[in-house]
Amino acid sequence: MFWLKIRMWLLIVVLFAIIYAVIAIVAASMGISNFYFYLIVSLVMMLIQYMLGPKLVEWTMRVRYVTKEEYPRLFKMVEELSMRAKIPTPRVGIARISIPNAFAFGRTIKDGRVCITEGILRLLNEEELRAVLGHELSHLKNRDVLTITLLSVIPMILYRIAWSTMYTRRRDNRGSSALVGLMAFIFYFITNLLVLYASRIREYFADRGSVLLGNHPSWLASSLYKLVYGSARMDKDALKEVEGLKAFFVNDPSCALNEIRDLRSLDLDKNGTIDAAELAALSNKQVKLSFADKLLEVLSTHPNMLKRIQRLSQYQN
Repeated sequence: MFWLKIRMWLLIVVLFAIIYAVIAIVAASMGISNFYFYLIVSLVMMLIQYMLGPKLVEWTMRVRYVTKEEYPRLFKMVEELSMRAKIPTPRVGIARISIPNAFAFGRTIKDGRVCITEGILRLLNEEELRAVLGHELSHLKNRDVLTITLLSVIPMILYRIAWSTMYTRRRDNRGSSALVGLMAFIFYFITNLLVLYASRIREYFADRGSVLLGNHPSWLASSLYKLVYGSARMDKDALKEVEGLKAFFVNDPSCALNEIRDLRSLDLDKNGTIDAAELAALSNKQVKLSFADKLLEVLSTHPNMLKRIQRLSQYQN
C-alpha cells in the first residue's frame, strides 16, 4: 500500500504540473484573459456536475432508498461497517437494475449513500455482500468521489482549450493557436489516461479498506468473481443502460466477458466461489497479461480483475 500511496501523490503532482505548463503556454500565445474564461467555464461545469451528480446517479440507477424495517440485515451490516470505519452511517438504497453490483456516492462523507442493485441480492451470500459494502464504505471514507471529480477537471480544461484554439479564426496567430490546440489535445488524452489510472489506484485502496474493516480477503475475492460472472451473463442492453456510470461500480461490467475466462481457473473445486485456500494458491503465481488485456486495463476505471484478486491474496494472514 505504501507504493500505491507514492504513485497516487506522484500522479497528482504530474497532473497539476501539466495543467500549469499549459497555463503558461496558453497565456503566452493567446492572452491570459482567454485562458481564465475557459478555466472559469470548466470549474463552473465541474461544480454543477458535483452538485447535481447525486441526483443524476439516483435517476439513472433508479435508486429507491429503503428503511431499516424493510432490510434489517442489510442495515445492520452498513451500520456495523460504518462504525468500524468511523464515518456517519450513509443512506441505504436499492437500485432497480438487474446488473449485480454496488456503488457509493455523495458530495461529502455526511452526504454519503451506499446502494446495492437488485441483481446482487440474488447472487452473493452475507459474507460476500458484507465485503462489497466494506469496499464501498471505504470509497466514502477516502473521499474518492471528490478526489476523482477534482482530478477530472484537468482533462476537462485541456479539452476545452484544445477545441477552442485548434479552430480559432484569428488571422494574426492562426498557426500558433492551432499548435497550442494540438498540444492541449495531446495533453488532454494523456491526463485522461492518468485520471483513469488514479481511479484504478482508488479501487485498490477500497479493497484494502474492506479488509481493514474486518472482512476476509477471500470474501471480497469471491464476491468479485461472482460479480464478473453475473455481469458476463447480462445482455448488451442491460450493460448499455449503465455505461456512463460504471466507474461507480465495484467492477467494470463491460470487461466481464474478457475477465471471466481468466477467473474460472481460480475456482479449483468448481463450486462457483473463491475460498481462502484457492486465494492463497494464487499468491505465489505470476500474473501475465496479454497486450490486449493491458490495453483494456489502461482504458478502464478499474484494475484488471486477475491482478486485483491476486493483490487481495497478499492481505491474508
